[in-house]
Amino acid sequence: MTAIDEGLLGPVGAGRDDLVADRRFLDALVEAEVALAAAYADIGVASPTLSRAVADALADASAGFDVAEIAAAAVAGGNPVIPMVARLKAAVPADARFWVHRGATSQDIWDTAIMIVARRALQQVRSSLEDAAQSLRDLAAAHRDDLAVARTLTQHAVPTTIGLRAAVWQRSLRRAAQHLEALELPAQLGGAGGTLASFVEITGSPDAAARLVAAFADRAGLAVPAAAWHVTRWPITELGDALVQSVDAAGKLATDVATLSRTEIGELAEGTGGGSSAMPQKQNPAEAVLIRSAALRAPQLGATLHLAAALAADERPDGAWHAEWPTLRELLRLALGASGHASTMVAHLRVHADAAARNLALTNGLVVSERLSLVLAPLIGKERVARLVADAAAGGDLAALVKALPEASDLDVDALLDPADYTGLAGRLVDDVTHTHQEEA
Repeated sequence: MTAIDEGLLGPVGAGRDDLVADRRFLDALVEAEVALAAAYADIGVASPTLSRAVADALADASAGFDVAEIAAAAVAGGNPVIPMVARLKAAVPADARFWVHRGATSQDIWDTAIMIVARRALQQVRSSLEDAAQSLRDLAAAHRDDLAVARTLTQHAVPTTIGLRAAVWQRSLRRAAQHLEALELPAQLGGAGGTLASFVEITGSPDAAARLVAAFADRAGLAVPAAAWHVTRWPITELGDALVQSVDAAGKLATDVATLSRTEIGELAEGTGGGSSAMPQKQNPAEAVLIRSAALRAPQLGATLHLAAALAADERPDGAWHAEWPTLRELLRLALGASGHASTMVAHLRVHADAAARNLALTNGLVVSERLSLVLAPLIGKERVARLVADAAAGGDLAALVKALPEASDLDVDALLDPADYTGLAGRLVDDVTHTHQEEA
């Protein structure tokens, strides 16, 4: 069998997805088996000497395992643990072989391996999100008061600032990183039907079986499960939801970067845009495009995980469990790619404050129409305000039209029409973000 996915059709993860490659899952399966043997020794059921013999033999043997060969052998039993265990037992000295996979079911080892792989991938996703958030804090501080136009439903609305825009992106990425950090990734050890009967039998008591679960989780570097989650798939769905949130946050950022990079807008530009095979003048927002490709796919993958969880029948799902594997792996790949590109994209993002100011002025002052309505409507009524704005939109001088109003004689019209004086709490909201960073540092 040859590799069918090297990233050609999904470049967002190309070069960033080694953490979730098939080999990583196979290695994690071996780690889970080693953890189980070590756990038996930790609670005094197996000898430490035999446990070390298992660990040494499995470490040496797993390096030579052929991923494609084990994948092909997995078809017969429906999962790769079955053929892998046979190969592991064959690699272990006869007197220690007894403790390989002792009392476990395939799902115990596979689910634990998934959590091991996910834990390592999440560390990278969180790191990338935090790096991007740091760059956005810096950008928000640097452009705290640089004016831009806020757009709602694609149209000019009211003044905002470039700094606030960056702060909004930063908050979203930071929250996603916090949710990843808060995830509980438990080990899985329930035996054939989730009752732990095999472990009670092997260890001699329910209390010893409970200690075995805790020792196993500790050896695997995972949380201790309150119970087997063979068909209670919250560890998978909560992981999937947090990954989708991370990709969503990066996707929102990328969507704004792509929009604001349009030639006719020009408020942002990627540090090194992508070129075109036919048009040498183009500098496409390539990283934003790749991130958006992930954001368009991630929610459906998250939905598939929930669908599989909801259809986890009996004490072991017949197909729903299997549907999770490639779905979760692809979601991890997308999160790794999207967060990685978000980090590098923001680090090199170029801001064109002059273009933002130019765009802000396109409506000749009408960007503060909301303020005009709030101030003038009590004096002249909403209908007259609407007519005044319509006259200005038709080419009239807004300032002159307002100054001509007898009711506006006591107003500082120039200050009233200054967009810099109508950004509300934008500065404070930026300071909240940069302040939080200073306190954390």
